[in-house]
Amino acid sequence: MIEMSRADFEVLVSEALDQVPGQLAALIDNVAVFVEDDAPDSDPHLLGIYEGIPLTERGHYYGGVLPDRITIYRNPTLRICETVEDVVEEVHITVVHEIAHHFGIDDARLHELGYG
Repeated sequence: MIEMSRADFEVLVSEALDQVPGQLAALIDNVAVFVEDDAPDSDPHLLGIYEGIPLTERGHYYGGVLPDRITIYRNPTLRICETVEDVVEEVHITVVHEIAHHFGIDDARLHELGYG
């Protein structure tokens, strides 16, 4: 397992978010992104999770709700990586994967696109 401080990992998540094309980033609505050290006990290998209502499922009733939440898990990511470059790539893939869920793209399609 590679070692990386939480602060350095958070910078990688921030950089991955900065790489989202501006036209796409402008469409992200009511989402907060967090970094947690460990995934839930129920799925300790989870690298990230999107919790919320995808844009494709929001109707005219949507409003006054707490932001959707994307969480990126540091320790599971570090456990599967051998180099800093691997961490950078995995964080990028995970961030894109979770943002895609916000846009209503499911896991099957993400795997087809290489973001599984």
